[in-house]
Amino acid sequence: VQLQASGGGLVQAGGSLTLSCVASGRTFSGYVTGWFRQAPGKEREFVAAFKWSGGYKYYADSVKGRFAVAGDNAKSTVYLRMNGLKPEDTAVYYCAASRTIILSQISSDAGYNYWGRGTLVTVSS
Repeated sequence: VQLQASGGGLVQAGGSLTLSCVASGRTFSGYVTGWFRQAPGKEREFVAAFKWSGGYKYYADSVKGRFAVAGDNAKSTVYLRMNGLKPEDTAVYYCAASRTIILSQISSDAGYNYWGRGTLVTVSS
């Protein structure tokens, strides 16, 4: 599966952005898709995940209530809607996917087989 993330940019604190991740050549049916981010000098961290079978959603505590993940299987696209952005949300955001991930691994980057190139989100104060 080839993944392409887009939608990053520069936004002021309190603003919103929507990231998109498109799968080329197939749908996300049966997959779990995750969003991760990596800030300068920091390790990559889990942001959110979407389990296509059943539509289950998972969030890191740091983004709960501000970010929302959703999927459109007809467009082979998973979205990350980010509201109330803070300077500490500044990072490169990556999408990832796996058909074989187990629930306990959903927030771990080790659980994902496929990764897209990141898209940079910069939040100014």
